[in-house]
Parts: sequence; structure tokens; C-alpha cells
Amino acid sequence: MSELRFKDYKLSDEIVRALESLSYETPTEVQSEVIPVALERKDLVVKSQTGSGKTAAYGIPLCELVDWNENKPQVLILTPTRELALQVNEDIMNIGRFKRIKATAVYGKHPFHIQRAELKQRTHMVVGTPGRVFDHIERGTMALERVKYLVIDEADEMLNMGFIEQVQSIIQKLPSDRVTMLFSATFPEDVAKLSRQYMKDPVSIEIKAAGLTTATIEHSLIEVKEADKFALLQDVLVVENPDSCIIFCRTQENVDHVFRRMAELDYPCDRIHGGMEQDERFEVMNAFRRGQFRYLIATDVAARGIDITNITHVINFDIPLEKEGYVHRTGRTGRAGKSGKAITFVAPKDGRRVLDIEDYIGFSITRAKAPSEEAVSLRRDDFEQKLNIGPVLKKDKREQLNKQILKLNFNGGKKKKLRAVDFVGTIAKLDGVSADDIGIITILDHVTDVEILNGKGSLVLELMKNTTVKGKLLKVRRGNKT
Repeated sequence: MSELRFKDYKLSDEIVRALESLSYETPTEVQSEVIPVALERKDLVVKSQTGSGKTAAYGIPLCELVDWNENKPQVLILTPTRELALQVNEDIMNIGRFKRIKATAVYGKHPFHIQRAELKQRTHMVVGTPGRVFDHIERGTMALERVKYLVIDEADEMLNMGFIEQVQSIIQKLPSDRVTMLFSATFPEDVAKLSRQYMKDPVSIEIKAAGLTTATIEHSLIEVKEADKFALLQDVLVVENPDSCIIFCRTQENVDHVFRRMAELDYPCDRIHGGMEQDERFEVMNAFRRGQFRYLIATDVAARGIDITNITHVINFDIPLEKEGYVHRTGRTGRAGKSGKAITFVAPKDGRRVLDIEDYIGFSITRAKAPSEEAVSLRRDDFEQKLNIGPVLKKDKREQLNKQILKLNFNGGKKKKLRAVDFVGTIAKLDGVSADDIGIITILDHVTDVEILNGKGSLVLELMKNTTVKGKLLKVRRGNKT
């Protein structure tokens, strides 16, 4: 661990202030290695496990390096999944909040015209999935000429999902004079080839872990017949009594089946898989992040890159098909130095897969026995008691930051010839308010959203009811939550 704190790096006051609001104090190992190199604008190849703090490792220096006055995107961040794109986008916006960094997420199954309108605004960073990013490039709705930084996040997962060719097509359209950063938990040959082909003398950083999984995870497997898996799951949940647990299944059908049976038992649970509508998937992930339910039943769609604090247990109801999948699934627990448990159910037909996984991670997984009737009976009361109490809502690290921010919505925009500078000039002159209290401004044709920082939102709301912007008295109201 680095002894440095974030304020010891060459970071602006605005970035340090946001990090303090987010309770980021001491950099993780990957952050302490990456931040100084990234600030020097050097190409980077980083091998680091999921849960090590990679997003902030590149997000902090990039928020520092972008020029706020530039309207066109300067940073492109590619992620393999929509969930990860949205999460990275939110993290970037929070880190860059006081510098007024505007990040836009672009991904499939989300209206193209909405994204196109956002990209017409001042946009400092674009975070997206390869398919939708390439779509915007092909249709000319995303400007590339000012892109100075490219981040390829979860590169090995891009490969597994068949995105590498699209990633290459995107790279070929970008300015050659740029900084490229590639992050990956594993380094198969195709990922290594990508780095050789498109990067200039990259600095190589490898964050060592105990094999491919962190030392903070306790691994075990239990042999069980396919038909007995659900009964075993019930017993394991009683004995382990997890606070927050992901149960992984191989197929959507299995997720639905396990979810229905757990819901019938009144367990606090929900599910997520690729067959669900995107909005519903986001809703479920956000509710799980807040701690509104304790058990998430999921396919591998939730296994990668989603940062949810304090997941105590991962249970592989079905063993993953790919050996890499075991690392990505179990990496949901034991994050940021905390301990966790990974329990895998192994059916008779799974023997070969277990050997492949053990060969890949470099150690034998402990064989455990199914919980005895006595053990289940002893723990039953504690389990029932926790069920009756219900889940405990988690404190979100972003809560403190967002609590001080109020988004105001004005009923005037581009069609009334209004610009960001008009709002800044007007609001900064109000009594008790300065330019430092104004956050991101988004101007559309007929409406404008202005974030007011530092708890000054209510004051500005009241004062602006009787204050004109460029000679126009606009209706102002509280906007949607940030």
C-alpha cells in the first residue's frame, strides 16, 4: 500500500475536494502505480484484478488532464458491458464534479437520438460499449479529432465477448497522437497483440495477487447432484447467513427458476440476466448496491466490473463454462482488501471443469462437505432473525457528495439563444453564491439543467425565481436527482 495520500499527487483542488467528498483517502496499489504515470501522459498496460480500484486509477488523472474549455470529447473509455459503461461514467462525473467534467455514456438498447443530443453538448469524456461507440463514429455523431486519451477497460472481457475487432476498428479512426491505456485482469495473446500493435513504448504495470484471485477470498467447493442443488443452497444460506450474496447460474432459465423458488420462501432477493430489459437491469443493480435486498441471482452478465461494496459471499450454483469466468465471478467478493467467501456447487459431470479452473488459478480449491442437519438446525434461529429484520441499507460513498448538489431545471435553452456563460454569469453574481458553486450545465433546445454545488441549491432556486438570465425571466424548478 502506498503511504501517499491523494492530495500528495499533482492534482487540482477541485479533484482533491471531490475525492475527499467520496471518502477516497489512501490510494490502492493500482492507483498509486498508475496515477503518476498517467499524469505524465504515457501509454500504459496494466494487469490488475477486478476490485482493485482501476476506474479511479485512470479516472483521477484523466479528470485532471482534460481541458474544461474544450467542447469536443478528449477522452474515450471503452468497456465491455452497458452496466460497466454507466458505472464508469458515474464514477468519472463524481471525481470530476467540482471541475465540471461532463461525461456521456453511450451503449446499446438506449435511444440513439438521446445520446446524439448529449454528444452535441460540451462533452469532455465518452464512456461506451464498442458496438454503440462505433455506430456513433460511423454516423458522424461523435467528434474524434480532439480525442487525446483512449482507455480500453476489461480488455480480456472484450476479447471473450467478441469485441476485439470492433475495438481495433475504433482505434484506427482515432488520432494517432494520443495516449492509450489498456487495463485487463488477464493477458491472453490477442490482448497482448492489441497492446503491441497500437501503443507506443507502454509502461507495464502488474499488480501482483495471490495467483489470479485475491488472498482475501476463501474458496471451497461442495459436490452435489443436480437435483439436490436448491436444497443445498438453502442449507448453505442458513449456515453462512450472508449479508450480501451473489448466486451465479449458467443460464437465464436457471436464474429465473432459483429466483422464483427463493421468492416463494420470502428471501430478500432479485435477479439479473441478459434477457431482461436494460432499464430493469440497471434498477436491480442499483437496488442491490443500496442494499435493498440481500441475494442477487445472476448470469455472468453481472460478473464483471460492477463495483458493489461489501459482497460477503459468491455462490456458484452452476460452475462457470469458462475457467476465466470463475475468476470474474469470485472477484465480486473480497474487494478492496475485505474478506469474502466463494462457494461452488459441483455436479458429477463437472469434474473436468474443476480441474481446468484449478490449473488456471494455480491452487486446489478446498473440498467441503454439505452442511450437516445439526449445523443447519443450530444456525436456523439466527437466519430467521436476520430475515425478519430485513436488509440493512448500505451507505453509498457517493451519498455525501450528491447530498450537497441540487440540479435546477430552467425552461429555456438553445432556442432562446442561451449559453452556459449566461447562466454562470447570472448565478455567480447572486448574494452568497460564487462560480465555485456552479457545477455541470447541460443546455438542450428548450431546457437547461444547472447543478448547484456546496449545499447552495435551495438558495439559488429561491433567488432565481426573480432573477433574469440574459434579460429573460425563466421558470426554475428542482430537476431530477443527480
